[in-house]
Amino acid sequence: MPIPLFNSIASWLLKKRYHQIELFLKYPSDVQNEVLRQLIDFSEGTMLGRQYGFEDINKYEDFANRVPIVSYEEVAGLIERTRKGEQNLFWPTAIKWFAKSSGTTNAKSKFIPVSTEALEDCHYKSGKDLLCLYLNNNENSQLFMGKSLRLGGSKELYEDNGTFFGDLSAILIDNMPLWAEYSSTPSNKVSLMSEWESKLEAIIEESIRENVTSLVGVPSWMLVLLNDVIEKTGKTHLFEIWENLEVYFHGGVSFAPYKEQYRKLLPRKNFNYYETYNASEGFFAIQDRNNSQDLLLMLDYGIFYEFIPMNSSGKEERAIPLWEVELGVNYAIVITTNGGLWRYKIGDTVRFMSKDPYRIRITGRTKHHINAFGEELIIENAEEALKQICQKTNAEIMDYTAAPVFMDGREKGTHEWIIEFRKQPTDIAYFTEFLDNALKSLNSDYEAKRYNNITLRMPKVHVARPNLFHDWLKSKNKLGGQHKIPRLSNERGYIEELLKMNMES
Repeated sequence: MPIPLFNSIASWLLKKRYHQIELFLKYPSDVQNEVLRQLIDFSEGTMLGRQYGFEDINKYEDFANRVPIVSYEEVAGLIERTRKGEQNLFWPTAIKWFAKSSGTTNAKSKFIPVSTEALEDCHYKSGKDLLCLYLNNNENSQLFMGKSLRLGGSKELYEDNGTFFGDLSAILIDNMPLWAEYSSTPSNKVSLMSEWESKLEAIIEESIRENVTSLVGVPSWMLVLLNDVIEKTGKTHLFEIWENLEVYFHGGVSFAPYKEQYRKLLPRKNFNYYETYNASEGFFAIQDRNNSQDLLLMLDYGIFYEFIPMNSSGKEERAIPLWEVELGVNYAIVITTNGGLWRYKIGDTVRFMSKDPYRIRITGRTKHHINAFGEELIIENAEEALKQICQKTNAEIMDYTAAPVFMDGREKGTHEWIIEFRKQPTDIAYFTEFLDNALKSLNSDYEAKRYNNITLRMPKVHVARPNLFHDWLKSKNKLGGQHKIPRLSNERGYIEELLKMNMES
């Protein structure tokens, strides 16, 4: 099929979906209740369905009263039984795929069930919707005149007892519809390569010969790839290589620390950035407007949402449905999905920015914060503080992490930061002082603990050697994909490993 014709047909088909999106924009509560009804009816005959009496659950309140909220650890046993061949435990159709993911501070792997329904009605549907929303906002887009440069995980798929597991990106690529593969680069063979450095070289070799019109991937890893492209080609920016490049679809980590570096690589003012919010458990939200920080919560992907308000001390309260949320409150997300997860805490926190329609911003992780002294420092605070100081000092940050140093006798506690710079500030002491003051202005609990050093001393900032975080992730076999450094943590084990590696260099 000629490329201009493919571009026209693909654009037309994707834009048709917008009328369905308008349905849940207009009737969000009705759509969410219908999603819950369908999930319950479909799963009546499963082991969990019989255990909790799904057959006579008639409304949300019955569901919330009967089915407990769970963490991964509480359902790991059932998932493991399914991996070994038992079916119909928590989802009625056979589950063949499991997305393997692991926390950056915990070596234990998680195996998230990925049903056929989740693949088709959530993950692939979201990919089409992302393009639909982008094209709806950019009528003159020539997206399908070229190819999308995708950067997924570096893991292969592995078979175990007749089921398969690996990175979610590998599962998606392995099951990818033909139209998506036709419009993407690199080839599936390269995308599924397991050795990260060799994979990057192969991606560059394939992609620099293509007419790339969009980029898709996690900001931290994509930046590594794009800088390698610049180095290999000797160009000053990416438009000298791909002149028709028009949008970067990103997600997985906050874009804030990388924004200025991308602007240098992509200096056109009309270049678009579109954020997505997805995980192994499902695809949740998409930026639906140009130049916006808010993400539209997608309500018809076979996922029913609940939210747990997080109070000022970080403790959890009861879950509420979507129609009861309030603006400006930090919520932990609970999901019930067409992959067989029932009232499952995914560990992320969000804040609603609007309710008509429901738009959110990701504020962090329930476990990835520092609250060793009652300071309740969340990732949102850290990202904003670092953004401010980089603008003030012209510094550029590649990666960072922070953890507490606990009180020792009469010695007060502090926060210890390790930051890898692309462009280091001239005065680290000034950088540290500015970071401290920015955090005080953004977080009153932190400010209170820092008052007269009553509980917390001035933070301690270590400059990481080049590639420190890369080398640490490589030592953990976590290069590429969704793997990332924990930004904030109450645990010190990983940061002590990093500090040791930094000193040994």
